[in-house]
Amino acid sequence: MKNILKIGSAFIGVIVGAGFASGQEILQYFTSFGILGMFGVILSTVLFSCIGMLLVWLGSYTKTKSHKDVIYRISGRYLGTVIDFILIFTLFGVGVVMLAGAGSNLNQQFGLPIFIGTTLMTILVLLTGFLKVNRVVSIIGSITPILIIFVICIAIYSLLTMDGTFASLNEVAQATPTTLPNWFVSSINYVSFNIAVGASMSIVMGGAEKSPKTAAIGGLVGGLVLGLLILLIHLAIFSKIEEVGTLDMPMLGIVSNISPALGIVMSLVIFGMIYNTAVGMFFSFSARFAESGTQKFKIFFIITMIVGYLASYVGFTGLVSYFYPLIGYLGITLIIALLAAPFIIKRQEAQ
Repeated sequence: MKNILKIGSAFIGVIVGAGFASGQEILQYFTSFGILGMFGVILSTVLFSCIGMLLVWLGSYTKTKSHKDVIYRISGRYLGTVIDFILIFTLFGVGVVMLAGAGSNLNQQFGLPIFIGTTLMTILVLLTGFLKVNRVVSIIGSITPILIIFVICIAIYSLLTMDGTFASLNEVAQATPTTLPNWFVSSINYVSFNIAVGASMSIVMGGAEKSPKTAAIGGLVGGLVLGLLILLIHLAIFSKIEEVGTLDMPMLGIVSNISPALGIVMSLVIFGMIYNTAVGMFFSFSARFAESGTQKFKIFFIITMIVGYLASYVGFTGLVSYFYPLIGYLGITLIIALLAAPFIIKRQEAQ
C-alpha cells in the first residue's frame, strides 16, 4: 500500500505543475467551456486513470531506466522515433514553462521581479537533479498531499460563497479566451498533453518498482485522484470566474481573496508543485541522453538547465496558451501507442 500511494502521489506530482496547480490550465481547458466543461472533466478522469496505470506498469514490467527502450519496443523503429522526439520536445518545453511559472508565481503574490522566482527554481532543480531516481520520486510525491488538502478547502469555500447563478457564471466562463474549439477536443488534448508530459518520468518511476501490479495500481490511483483535483479546481474557478478569470494564477487569486496569509502559503504550495514538475521534466530529459548518476548526466543536466533558464523568459501565460495545446495534439500518437502496448508486448512474448 505504501508503494502504491508513493507511486500515485508521484504520478500526480509530475503532472501537476505551474499550469495545473495555479488553475491556469483548468481555466483554459475546462472552465472556459462553462458547465459543459464538467463533461470534459469526467472524460479526462477516465483517460488519466487508464493511461496512468499503463504507463507505470510498462516501466515496472520492462524494468527500464529511460522511456526510450519502452517507446521503441511498443511503437517500432519509425513510429518510436516520432514519439521519442515528441517526448523529448515536451520534456524540455514543459520544463521551461515551469521555470517561467515560478517567476510568475512569486511575482503575482509578492511583487518580486520575475527573474527571482525563475532563478531560484533553476537552482533548486539543479541541486535535485544530482540525486538518485528513488530519492527524486520520494521528493516529488511528498508535496502532493499538501496540494490536495488546499484544493479541497478552496473548492468548498468557493462553492459556499459563490456569487450569482450557474447560468450567469456560465456566460462569463464561456467568454474566457481559449485556443481550443470545444470541451471534447479540449479534454482529449489536455490528457494527451499531460500524458506526454508525464510519460517519461512515469515510465522511469515504474522501472524503479519491482512489482508491475503495485505499479499499475499506483498509476490508477494517481489518475483517479488527478481527475478529482481537476473537478475541484474547475468548480472553484467557475464559482469565482468573475474575480479570477483574468489572472495568471486563478487559484492563487481565490486564496489571496480569502486571506493574504493563506495566499502566501498557497503561493509556496504552487511553487512546490512547479518544482515537482520541473524536476521531473529536466531529469527525464537528461536521462534520455545520459544514464542518471554518471558524470555525463551531470554535465548534460547543467547545460540543459542553463538553456532552459534563458528560454523561460518568453512568459508563462503565453506558453500555456499555445505550447500546451500543440503538445496535446502531438501526444495523441503516444496515447494510441500506449493503449496498444499490452497487446503488443503479449504478442512479442508469444513469438
